[in-house]
Amino acid sequence: MSYSVAVRALCEFTAKVGDLDLRFTPSPSAQEGIVGHRTVASRRSAHYQHEVTLEGDYQQLKVRGRADGYDPDANRLEEVKTYRGDLAAQPANHRQLHWAQVKVYGWLMCQKLGLDHIDLALVYFDIVGEGETVLNQRFDAPDLEQFFNQQCALFLDWARQEMQHRAARNAGAQSLAFPHVDFRTGQRDLAESVYKAVTTGRCLMAQAPTGIGKTIGTIFPLLKALAPQQLDKLFFLTAKTPGRKLALDAAQVLYDSSPELSLRVLELVARDKACEHLDKACHGDSCPLAKGFYDRLPAARQAASKVRLLDQQSLRHVALAHQVCPYYLSQEMARWSDLIVADYNYYFDFGAMLFALAQLNQWRVAVLVDEAHNLVERARSMYSASLDQYSLKTLRDNAPEPLNKPLQRLNREWNALHKDQLAPYQAYAAKPDKLLQALSLCTSAMGDYFNDHPEALSGDLQAFYFDALQWAKVAELFNEHFIFDITKRSFSGKRSSSTLCLRNVVPAEFIRPRLTAARSSVLFSATLSPRHYYADLLGLPADTAWVDVASPFKAEQLQVSIVDRISTRFVHRQASLEPIVELLARQFAAQPGNYLAFFSSFDYLQQVAQLMAERHPQIALWLQARGMAEAERQAFLEQFTHHSQGIGFAVLGGAFGEGIDLPGARLIGAFIATLGLPQLNPVNEQIKARMGAVFGAGYDYTYLYPGIQKVVQAAGRVIRSQQDRGVVMLIDDRFGESRVQQLLPRWWAIKPL
Repeated sequence: MSYSVAVRALCEFTAKVGDLDLRFTPSPSAQEGIVGHRTVASRRSAHYQHEVTLEGDYQQLKVRGRADGYDPDANRLEEVKTYRGDLAAQPANHRQLHWAQVKVYGWLMCQKLGLDHIDLALVYFDIVGEGETVLNQRFDAPDLEQFFNQQCALFLDWARQEMQHRAARNAGAQSLAFPHVDFRTGQRDLAESVYKAVTTGRCLMAQAPTGIGKTIGTIFPLLKALAPQQLDKLFFLTAKTPGRKLALDAAQVLYDSSPELSLRVLELVARDKACEHLDKACHGDSCPLAKGFYDRLPAARQAASKVRLLDQQSLRHVALAHQVCPYYLSQEMARWSDLIVADYNYYFDFGAMLFALAQLNQWRVAVLVDEAHNLVERARSMYSASLDQYSLKTLRDNAPEPLNKPLQRLNREWNALHKDQLAPYQAYAAKPDKLLQALSLCTSAMGDYFNDHPEALSGDLQAFYFDALQWAKVAELFNEHFIFDITKRSFSGKRSSSTLCLRNVVPAEFIRPRLTAARSSVLFSATLSPRHYYADLLGLPADTAWVDVASPFKAEQLQVSIVDRISTRFVHRQASLEPIVELLARQFAAQPGNYLAFFSSFDYLQQVAQLMAERHPQIALWLQARGMAEAERQAFLEQFTHHSQGIGFAVLGGAFGEGIDLPGARLIGAFIATLGLPQLNPVNEQIKARMGAVFGAGYDYTYLYPGIQKVVQAAGRVIRSQQDRGVVMLIDDRFGESRVQQLLPRWWAIKPL
């Protein structure tokens, strides 16, 4: 049995020493890196070989990779590194790592061509000035062979451990029994569909109702497929924290049912959630957990590899025991874990770590996208960017002297951009090229300044810098799937300020390559209808499989009524208050218990709640407030007990509209006083026009489908098990329309009220 490792991964394991240091940042984007490599290659001789595939063996190790370039005329192998700023500011341990990489490539090239010696060059390419700094050195083949053998020997013990782990993992997964006595209704269909999808190498869309156990129903079949499909990793991606918890709970259930299961599970959390010293910068001169990080990492990595379930708490415990940063230890353990539970961003974002690692190491992965209906909006957000002129003004007032001119020029171009705009909001057909030029000069100047003054890399200046880089990156990709708009605010006199937005409205071209790069990607949710809406916006391949899992619930469990005598449209809002209050009170009197009432906005919610409190003070009311913290949200839910009676008021599409579990008597009904349609505003009208141009269904794609999805999700809070009984009242005359009812779950038996 052999163990395959990429050159870069080998050297990062063996040759990284000293401090964690993020001051020589940010590095160029992947796109800038590609352009830089091409520029360097274009300057070389006609015989220059670009991206040379190399591999070699050491005992059980197979080392592979692609060297950036080889010039046969000069017998020179090059490793190209793009950078911005002052190269002299590059930490010494970065340089050491680069030399290690090129020396490994150097031996592999000597071996391939039978060379006695070779010139090795580190080529540092400045993406701003496009200048090259070349560090060239001649090496004899025996010395390079010795270096290669040393690095491999350092890695070999770990590789043997990993081979043993993988063999035990695959054997355990093969013999793994389903952790419950039997599958729930619909759960077996889901599991079989997931297994078939990974076996055939296809994407799968799975619409599966709440309550069938989707989490274990998707993880279990992929574990069974680990060995036969030679999978390296499983990624379980979620939109929200509760989704991560469900996946970690499922892993614990598997461990409890199979105590010998050798499966490493890792939870990845955001940097600000994992950081121990939020007041310190990520380098050894500031943070004690960054000082000597790479020197202490091997022991921390070894200890972490022995913990099966590395959730946030367990990983933090290991990290602090070895005095290393928990966040960067989690990034390291992503390389050595089998099931990784993380937010969507870790795979789908521009700089997504998991996707980058999978590509670099050529992992065979299977991807599970939990609550996939959320991916449309989240993806739009990932691939969009905005800049606020007020932030720029604040910076200009306090900017360091070297940044004054670039910031002033940017502000002039910004003012010129919106000078003739009369309306508060306007969309434009083309991106603003002159402003982009000024923005590029500004970010270059800021990058140089940060390299010279790393202590300044914080606060408002850093925030604007990163926003500007994101804006420039999105602008490069601008096409018919984006909207460029300006929202203008006027102050006293002639002064005005604006916000510039590049809004992605069709994320398909960015999502599709990430879905298809995996052996199989499974998108699952209780609400993936209509199928074509999600397929179009997320770029699912034409051969994507589809399964609509039958509900385990019976129609008699849920009494669904349409109250079509009430309109919840904005113009009818005042007239709707009294009839809604009386409807809620009448249902509560007939069947006391816990209910959730959903409204289209906080204002609407407050108006109904106020009248309810006046008319029916005996009924307990619990109100969602704006901007509730996690602890406040938890406290709200804890009021719903098996013995309480009251009505919770919440906003549809908010924190309590999905992803919460109030089984049995904790929730017996829901009132949904809205169709859930997104707000009618200039932005959504622009999106509607664009959806109409691209798909021919502007209103449906912008308003109707997202709205009804929120309604179905909210209604899904009521019935959580086959023992539950409940009531759902859909309050609006539009619920009576046939095209709306066609989008509601098939198992509902709907009656007018």
